[in-house]
Amino acid sequence: MGATGAVGQQMKEQLEKRDFPVNEIRFLTSKRSAGNKIDFKGTTYMAEEAIPESFEGIDIAFFSAGGSVSEKFAPAAVERGAIVVDNTSAFRMDPEVPLVVPEVNKSDLSQHRGIISNPNCSTIQMVCALQPLKEHFGLSKIVVSTYQAVSGAGIDAINELKEQSDAGFEKAKNSQAKMLPVKSADKHYPIAYNVIPQIDVFAENGYTLEEMKMINETKKIMHDDSLSVAATCVRLPVVTGHSESVYVELEGAPTLAEIKDAIAGAPGVTLMDDPSGQVYPMPLMAAGLDDVFVGRIRADLDNPQGFHLWVVSDNLVKGAALNSIQIAEALIEEKII
Repeated sequence: MGATGAVGQQMKEQLEKRDFPVNEIRFLTSKRSAGNKIDFKGTTYMAEEAIPESFEGIDIAFFSAGGSVSEKFAPAAVERGAIVVDNTSAFRMDPEVPLVVPEVNKSDLSQHRGIISNPNCSTIQMVCALQPLKEHFGLSKIVVSTYQAVSGAGIDAINELKEQSDAGFEKAKNSQAKMLPVKSADKHYPIAYNVIPQIDVFAENGYTLEEMKMINETKKIMHDDSLSVAATCVRLPVVTGHSESVYVELEGAPTLAEIKDAIAGAPGVTLMDDPSGQVYPMPLMAAGLDDVFVGRIRADLDNPQGFHLWVVSDNLVKGAALNSIQIAEALIEEKII
């Protein structure tokens, strides 16, 4: 569902790349996009307009077409016997819906009642990097600042960045932006040559909804409501790949070598940490890759239990499409489907 969108296209590529077991596949879209041709494993399919009957005979339905679409069609899919893996925020904080990153809380899948939520992209990469620290040393506090790519706001935001960049600094500065920070907002700002400290709308507490997603989702995924989490989410003129500066406080006081060993041994995580050789993760090198990359690991200068990390991942791959496919793979592996 949402087959022609940026995440939908990535989902299709991941299904092909990982040779996911498929007997029949349907590509569902809005009425406007119906009829578009989609190639999958050497066969050309026609995108179909989604209706409730589209989910007849379907085992797994991947949703990536926006929260309102998920709210409308996910229950219809479940009624027809499908398990929905939803990549929107529609059900993430529903206490009856598992919110899953397979490397962190795969066991939660057994509690599903037809719908499983894929977390926010920035949350996914952070919990992948921090879960080994929680398991080995205990985790009490997280402070994260994100540096997020425009692809998280969709294809139109990518196009706007490219147009503004091509126009040059002076013209971009005075351009009529339409997409960021939020398409529905009263004001819009250019993203080329700029940094926008707002992702999604503001809540009454002064945090944006993106920041509250990171805070609340992290606690739910890690099963720890007492965990202290604070977030500042920022949009950068980067096409793909989110970066995060993360400060953590651990319950133990491990050495840097112990922390690096724990991270290096975590599934789906690659350690890239060699300051002497200027080796550290960057979004340009992470684009198109599956893993979460971690570097710039260093001890806080004042708190022996405090440590700083730099975390990078492709927000359309692990942050969305890949995690959804991994959830479905885990359903099969654990014989939950």
